[in-house]
Amino acid sequence: MIYFDNAATTLRKPKAVEDAAARAVGTLASPGRGAYSAAADAAETAYKCRALAANYFNVSSPESVVFTFNATHGLNIAVNALSKRGERMVISGYEHNAVLRPAAALGAALAAAQGGLFSHREAIQAFDRALTNTTRVCVVNHISNVFGFIQPIEKIAEMCRDRNIPLILDASQSAGAAEIDFDALGAEFIAMPGHKGLYGPQGSGLLLCRDAERAIPLLYGGSGSGSKLVDMPMDLPDRLEAGTLNMPGIAGLYEGLKFVASEPRILRHESNVLNYAADGLALNPRIKLFRNSAPGLQSGVLSFIIHGIDCEAAAERLSERGIAVRAGQHCAPQAHLTAGTANTGTIRASFSAFNTLAEADVFVNAVSEISRE
Repeated sequence: MIYFDNAATTLRKPKAVEDAAARAVGTLASPGRGAYSAAADAAETAYKCRALAANYFNVSSPESVVFTFNATHGLNIAVNALSKRGERMVISGYEHNAVLRPAAALGAALAAAQGGLFSHREAIQAFDRALTNTTRVCVVNHISNVFGFIQPIEKIAEMCRDRNIPLILDASQSAGAAEIDFDALGAEFIAMPGHKGLYGPQGSGLLLCRDAERAIPLLYGGSGSGSKLVDMPMDLPDRLEAGTLNMPGIAGLYEGLKFVASEPRILRHESNVLNYAADGLALNPRIKLFRNSAPGLQSGVLSFIIHGIDCEAAAERLSERGIAVRAGQHCAPQAHLTAGTANTGTIRASFSAFNTLAEADVFVNAVSEISRE
């Protein structure tokens, strides 16, 4: 199978990730729940993973790195911690349902800073207008999961700092590929999955936290510390880690972090595969591409439409040829509204460090065959 759905999950992992997760199933117990070796080894593994993440994302303390089940879990914590019913929340024009749905459930007053696709200038202007003095929180999708648009997060973060507006960054598509400097951005929270660009197992994720006092728990329960307290402990990470940790996921995530830390050219490789595939698709007059080859504007995510063929049907035909892509709305209706594809959706190919130009050739030929049928 040619797997081009890495924006959903990186299916191919480094072997060390698979080995660590499998080994943890039979060797690692729960950290903080005992002095015996299996618990002590679990605590050491969890700490090493936190410390590596803190170093990689420039977080001042490993304790500010909280383990989550995925980015959605982390975003729910962040949104619930910083937003209240009726308060103004500014979002980008490319947010995922992992932000839209918890915000709607809270009754937040959403205001979208909608700029044109692949335009940093329009994005900055839109946020400049939207970040009014009544704004209580800003949530930004660093890289669009539909179009791969890399938003100008440094400038947006600067505006938020200047206006004293807490920032939540959704790094679901950027963690492990694009540079993220937690301290420099000054974000209150940054949420990311382990199973995408960090090449870890499903069921793992990280939430980078600025301030323990603003870190309001979403789940309550055992934390391995402060057992006599009725409330959750005040200190991070225990404050946000109720219940048993996913140690196989954390062990695998640790190896995934080591992999991306040693491979600084992942985004460049993904972009090379994308541009190679896009150049081939661009020769077909029946295909509409959502692409911008200017530096710093697009990651390894490519959306397109085949005129006259339903996106879901086209994806099924690619699947029959052994090529995995995603089609439809991609859990991000806001992005499709912004880009003008709400009625059609798109076919999305997304690339990883393990994809090749040879696979892109097979993909382009298959799409061409389908467009002629």
